Amino acid sequence: MSEDNRRQFTMASKSLPEIRVGPPRLTIHHGSLVLVTDAAGEIESRSETGLFFRDTRFVSQLNVVINGERWLPIQSTPLRSNAHRLYFTNPELHALDEAPIPLQSLSFQIEREAGDCLYEYLRLCNHSGRHLTLRLRVVIDSDFADLFDVHNRRFFSRGTRDSYWDGSRRELRILYRSENFERALLYRLGAGNPDPHFSNGQILFELPLGPGQSWESRNEFVPLCDHDFTGVKRRPKPRESRMAFARTRVEEQDGWQSSTARLSGAGYVLRTIFGQAVEDIWSLRMHELKAEGDLWLPAAGVPWFATLFGRDSLIVSLQCMLISPPFALGALTKLAELQAREDDPYRDAEPGKIMHEIRYGELAERRLIPHTPYYGTADATILYLILLSEVFRWTGDRSLLERLRETALACLRWIDEHGDRDGDGFQEYQTRSPNGYYNQGWKDAGDASVNIDGSMVKLPIATCELQGYVYDAKRRMAQVFEALGEGALPDRLRREAETLRKRFDGAFWLEQERYIAYCLDGDKRAVASVTSNPGQCLWSGIVEPRRIPAAVERLFKDDMWSGWGIRTLSAAHPAYNPLEYQRGSVWPHDNGIIAAGLAAYGYRREANRVATALFDAASMFEHFRLPELFAGFPRDSESCPVQYLQANTPQAWASGCVFHLIRTMLGIHPDVPEGKLYIEPELPEGIDSLTLTNLQVGDHRLSIEFSRTAGKTKFEIIGGSLGTLKIEAGPPPWFDYSPRSRGDD
Repeated sequence: MSEDNRRQFTMASKSLPEIRVGPPRLTIHHGSLVLVTDAAGEIESRSETGLFFRDTRFVSQLNVVINGERWLPIQSTPLRSNAHRLYFTNPELHALDEAPIPLQSLSFQIEREAGDCLYEYLRLCNHSGRHLTLRLRVVIDSDFADLFDVHNRRFFSRGTRDSYWDGSRRELRILYRSENFERALLYRLGAGNPDPHFSNGQILFELPLGPGQSWESRNEFVPLCDHDFTGVKRRPKPRESRMAFARTRVEEQDGWQSSTARLSGAGYVLRTIFGQAVEDIWSLRMHELKAEGDLWLPAAGVPWFATLFGRDSLIVSLQCMLISPPFALGALTKLAELQAREDDPYRDAEPGKIMHEIRYGELAERRLIPHTPYYGTADATILYLILLSEVFRWTGDRSLLERLRETALACLRWIDEHGDRDGDGFQEYQTRSPNGYYNQGWKDAGDASVNIDGSMVKLPIATCELQGYVYDAKRRMAQVFEALGEGALPDRLRREAETLRKRFDGAFWLEQERYIAYCLDGDKRAVASVTSNPGQCLWSGIVEPRRIPAAVERLFKDDMWSGWGIRTLSAAHPAYNPLEYQRGSVWPHDNGIIAAGLAAYGYRREANRVATALFDAASMFEHFRLPELFAGFPRDSESCPVQYLQANTPQAWASGCVFHLIRTMLGIHPDVPEGKLYIEPELPEGIDSLTLTNLQVGDHRLSIEFSRTAGKTKFEIIGGSLGTLKIEAGPPPWFDYSPRSRGDD
């Protein structure tokens, strides 16, 4: 057993500091409303801080000063994913006609909560023992910059702004116009004394406070889209609306947690990681894009991806099957609604294609970017079919298949007619938009696809994992269309999948390198760069079993295995950079998919090695939360994982990776249409037992206890009714590609 595995699940007990990525930031969010401040709760215009809503920065500067001086921060306390509280005291202060105010004579508290708007509570207390007249000044500005501009550190406005102060309503309105794009911010102050004075973007309070007296104000930041400049409807009083929102949120969170599967045993670290991931998935639900009924959609991540992404929503829904199969219905429903119906080169849209990303800021509104929505992704259409099949296996819901039948058929037509751009049987991508993405696989950074000499791969590009997705999707959809009684279609899909598998082996297997090619370039040449992409081919099952031992061995060589996970690009590659987005970093979701593939081919110890490395990493990050990605630096006995500077956290498929890894460890694979539940667990060393309760399979809720003794893992159903479900101890039949042993190549 490696040293990595011996040390698993021990990090939290060693009093290691949680990792924070500088410069320090505080982030709270609710749907697409995201507040990012510095550690003192302030927003500076020439930084990536701000109050963002629907891809626009509504607040670009926010400071609160006392007698012309900045407050001294004492502590910031996260309350929930959508709320935090900050504590301050004063430096030594001077005032006209008054003696100096000594250090720490005042306390100041700010509490902010993200909901249908941003709620703010201010409280100032006088502990000086004498009467004081204080001047509290709130400095506020709005640049209404597009999120893309802020993320790229382009700090400017394209339109014009006007500010209006309404003293009777205690409201500041900042209005923005740029051609037909209009936005506004309302900063509404709570009722109370004294009346504030507004001048030059600053709100001033003259506060006479006796010894021990306090002043408070409950305020709202209200971002407005499609508003009426002549008047805005009065909202409820801040205190009442905040309390109503808080009650609703608590009820929703209680409902979510009671509906999901729960984990007990397994030690404090894994339970905490699991619990944080459950909370993060709930907190990332989008309210503005809520699907019909009780169906919810996950935002991709905070702060930059607080919107709907096709690929991300589909993958996180797949990951979350263990905790909540119904969670996937939101993504399936909304993405079907947004499926492309016509050809639109500017948006890289073709009939049947599933969207990549939708945006609502000025750049999108004025069609300066194609994200309305944008369809530049080669994998979302294929992943849609995989998710639809997976939901059917977990629920047995034939009515879902009937409702989405035409969507699925359109996806299959797109795969054959548009995904295969040149008719050679492989999936390729190439943007048709002048503002489109160069790379359209999951590694979609502009510099992610590199030849062995470090140069850019020529378009169109056929990455290896895309071929695997199609192989898996067609095999899965054969089962789906059999359930729908589609005649000859299932047999045709199986034949096409098998043909693809054979052609894939001939085109992508590199005999000299004993590995799978990253992709075929625009000239149909195999690119031999060593990447993590072939690991995802294990998950889809497209790799011939005789190739598996060499491919697995390559994934765990020192240049690919960092000790914290598998790198996106080999450390021996000339383009490798451990701090780059997709050229040497470690992505949790990528590793989770690879681990599932390793387990499917019978490499359970290797799958557990990946899982325990990621759980070790999670135990060291702030809040026991896996970030979107982290650096590919090698692990040693004294090192910590190093987070990527602009990583989204929380990020949906990083949180969902936790459930994917646990499902892989437990080997849970339902086939409700066939009345089967396959279970083949193998707990890693260091976890002697765990219990999964409230597991939803079809109409049943089960509790299963897993225990490890002498290297063998057993399971027992300890709660719930199986009904007509039959337990099968072993792998599911669709793992027919698994050798179930370490054969030689």
